[in-house]
Amino acid sequence: MVSSLSPLVAPEAPVGRADEIVQRITEAIQLGLLDDGERLPVEVDLAAQFGVAPMTVRDALSTLREQGLVLTRRGRSGGSFIKRPEGPPIEQLRQRLAAMSASDVRDLFDEHAAIAGQAAKLAAERAAPYAVRRLFALTDQLGAATTLGDRIRADSRFHIQVAVASQSSRLARREANLQAESAGLVWLPIAPEIDVAVHVEQQHAIATAVASENASDARRLAEEHVMTQLARLTRVHLDLTGSDS
Repeated sequence: MVSSLSPLVAPEAPVGRADEIVQRITEAIQLGLLDDGERLPVEVDLAAQFGVAPMTVRDALSTLREQGLVLTRRGRSGGSFIKRPEGPPIEQLRQRLAAMSASDVRDLFDEHAAIAGQAAKLAAERAAPYAVRRLFALTDQLGAATTLGDRIRADSRFHIQVAVASQSSRLARREANLQAESAGLVWLPIAPEIDVAVHVEQQHAIATAVASENASDARRLAEEHVMTQLARLTRVHLDLTGSDS
């Protein structure tokens, strides 16, 4: 039985509404922080972790069931279980990007570059060998991924794993939050398409710098990787909105 959520899923501060819990769990599913078939904590434990009343959790789970993201079974072996969708909500993501201003997009990636760069620097200084191996495994997963959902999850987990390897829980939580905001946008299947091979090559270079304990290169490469994403997404945003403001 699962007794608690990953610290990367549970919020740093109490949430106030059922829709905030729905958003948090939905994002965690899309990023692969909650696995398909994973059993969620019982309602009273989930309520304690989100800092809300059990009724609020009950309402959130009801919404997640309606959206097909959670299945609930009764009985001794029952509970609420994650049901991962086949792919991300493309039209919803397209609308969200179109509603953002160019400065909103830039600000999001400016913050991500700062977090990713510092996380990579600290990972190069602090990462345990098993954490470094995990980085290379995730680059391989991204290269082997055949669906959009799998690419998003492998890409997001790589960035989160760099932050985890930094041994800073605050950086890891912030990176997870940033991935929830940006990952689906980064991989929107709109021209110009992402060159997956280049994406994998850039991540492999970051992992190599971390493994070599080269903190300055790790930071530089991580920042450049994020800003490459910004350059493409800026073009996508301009095509969607027809303006640069």
